Amino acid sequence: MSASPAVVGLDVGGTTTKALVLAADGTVVHEENRATAHAADPVPGLAAELDRLAAVAAGHGLAVVGAGVVTPGLIEEATGTVRYASNLGWRDLPLRAALQARSAVPVTTGHDVRAAGLAEQLLGAARGVDDVLLVTIGTGIAAALVGGGRALTGGTGAAGEIGHAPVRPGGEMCPCGQRGCLEVYASGAGVARRYEARTGRARSAAGVVGGLDTDPVAREVWADATAALADALVTATLLLDPAVVVLGGGLAAAAADLLEPVQAGLAAGLTWREPPPVALTRLGSLAGCLGAAAMAMTSAGRGAELAGWTAVPAR
Repeated sequence: MSASPAVVGLDVGGTTTKALVLAADGTVVHEENRATAHAADPVPGLAAELDRLAAVAAGHGLAVVGAGVVTPGLIEEATGTVRYASNLGWRDLPLRAALQARSAVPVTTGHDVRAAGLAEQLLGAARGVDDVLLVTIGTGIAAALVGGGRALTGGTGAAGEIGHAPVRPGGEMCPCGQRGCLEVYASGAGVARRYEARTGRARSAAGVVGGLDTDPVAREVWADATAALADALVTATLLLDPAVVVLGGGLAAAAADLLEPVQAGLAAGLTWREPPPVALTRLGSLAGCLGAAAMAMTSAGRGAELAGWTAVPAR
């Protein structure tokens, strides 16, 4: 009897690489996280990882029909070339072609946040919605734009760089060389940096959130962060008119401490119209992997089966 089909989703981050193996019906059969290997040539290691995951699938009686590999950075979607990924040290890397040449698994590639947006639309907080803005808030900030059911990539593949929207013109310097970027105020790195600058004490963004009840500096820094994010979402809403805004990434763990002030700030900035609903991710850190796996299904000619993916089952 022939093996049942499966797909692999691989989400390569600056610190962690996350992987899933899913049966074609969306059932997750294997999940793992590994430290990202920062090699001068990342392709041999990634190709070996795909082949190893295909072997894992075979151990479950499944045959991998495709793998989706997603990364941060500026992605040339048509060719699968990573033009620039600063936190991976990649420039002009023909990732799709290079992986396909080395791996026995059919490969498609894409942008990590766009993949997460696809997953949220398929399985998560934006399920069934055709016009979505997903903002991921972690070390940095980026967005996925879905319009009319399609991921919008832009003329150069750089759509969604909302983290470098100048929400505070003339404000604090961003590593990109511009002043007042959203990332300076509202990213995990920005929150931590601004807290330490005021107190002299190092604390993660999660630590800042944890101190909101007792630490007035934490409250001030967090209020700046949520206000800056709300202001960026006001502009994005007026430009894109999303039916729903989804907040993801590590800072989404702040839950109501993030959601409530952002909702209030967005409503206050849209005086003549109703704001779109704002929701927290339902998929968490798996969103990028799930989106990558969905991309692999489509590339393998099995996109119609995605309609049957209803939830992420317990593993």
